[in-house]
Amino acid sequence: MQVEDIFENIRAALNEAPRNQFTAELHLQMLKYADELKSITSREFCDGVGIKPSFGTEFSKMRNLTTRLKSAGLDTNLL
Repeated sequence: MQVEDIFENIRAALNEAPRNQFTAELHLQMLKYADELKSITSREFCDGVGIKPSFGTEFSKMRNLTTRLKSAGLDTNLL
């Protein structure tokens, strides 16, 4: 899947998320696509998805957390 397609999928998921679930949905999407976005910087991610640059820190955290969760058995294909 192309990076722009991933960004579009994330934008769609965020647009459909209830207002009080935006950040939770963002975290879930970051976990879901972490492997495909390994070479993307946090700034590129925020620009691509169309969110505030301050969410870049969350992107870095979720990418790092994904490695640990996958080691514990998380299948990101099920997200």
